[in-house]
Amino acid sequence: MKRLPDDVHFDAFPASLLFDWYDEHARLLPWRAFSPALAPAYHVFLSELMLQQTGVTTVIPYFQHFTRTWPDIFALAAADEDAVLAAWAGLGYYARARNMIKAARLVVSEYQGQFPKSPQALEKLPGIGPYTAGAIAAIAFDQPAIVIDGNIERILVRYGGIKKEVQEIKPRLKAIYAHIRPDRRRSDFPQALMDVGAGICLPRRPNCALCPLQNGCRAAEMDDPASLPLRPVKKPKPVRAGNLYILRNRGGAFLLGKRPEKGLLGGMLAFPSFGWDGSECPDWLAALNLAAHSQKLETEIRHVFTHFTADMTIYYARIDEDVPVPEGYRWQACSQKALPTLMAKCYQAFLRQTE
Repeated sequence: MKRLPDDVHFDAFPASLLFDWYDEHARLLPWRAFSPALAPAYHVFLSELMLQQTGVTTVIPYFQHFTRTWPDIFALAAADEDAVLAAWAGLGYYARARNMIKAARLVVSEYQGQFPKSPQALEKLPGIGPYTAGAIAAIAFDQPAIVIDGNIERILVRYGGIKKEVQEIKPRLKAIYAHIRPDRRRSDFPQALMDVGAGICLPRRPNCALCPLQNGCRAAEMDDPASLPLRPVKKPKPVRAGNLYILRNRGGAFLLGKRPEKGLLGGMLAFPSFGWDGSECPDWLAALNLAAHSQKLETEIRHVFTHFTADMTIYYARIDEDVPVPEGYRWQACSQKALPTLMAKCYQAFLRQTE
């Protein structure tokens, strides 16, 4: 593979300065260890799955709850799936949680509870792609793996002054990472880069004056370092209208059911709803004729998913317990903590208006 003209610039990448900075300024995170110590693979596995599409501050209490409740891979593999999904509620992207359980059970059944050390073997586990596999291999096992997240992509592009969109040069960035990765402290190296990206080399307002990589960084010499990486033009997200029904019986219980395992909010507890997920009004719900005796809440809820925005209209009604409901639904108490974010927002709106 031919080198890009900018690649030669990385020959002098200052890993030693990066480590010096990291030794003084590293974030203290509950899943992190510092070389020569290595973080348990289970902790890296949990944190990396939780951190996909979710910020560190949000993840910390979830990680702490999971490690208290299921302290090792054997405990997680034996856990009740509904309990794990309930503990995950609020993190979003629930396929991550389902894959986490599947991966845990596979590690126990196929690897006797010991995570494989190579990225290639790790990628065979459910929900683990190249980045997560590389992170576990490097951070938990000090392997010479490729670890490139959004922060590291941004640093490499800016350091080399590469004026191309990231999607266009992803294979090249992997080669650059392998070239600059030192033979020592391989577990610390990606975490040091992540910390620089999270605290200094920010997407919109990089603080180049504090950066340990400043002297060699070509973007730092530009009038607008934040102009790199080049950003693709974002298309506006489509908006889907949805109806959600909060149904309560005379005893005060709510009608809740588990969503299908595959698809949006898969396997999570939810109120009856349709439209926002592309579905039509189910026959059993239409048969209740709720238009005649339901109350429409004044508040509408907007919730942003990765690929679309849901605009939810909420209806509330009291109905008799003996009304037939479909399989998978039952009357039960409602706990906001057990609901995914969209459902929790709608439930909060209901409580504000009715109680």
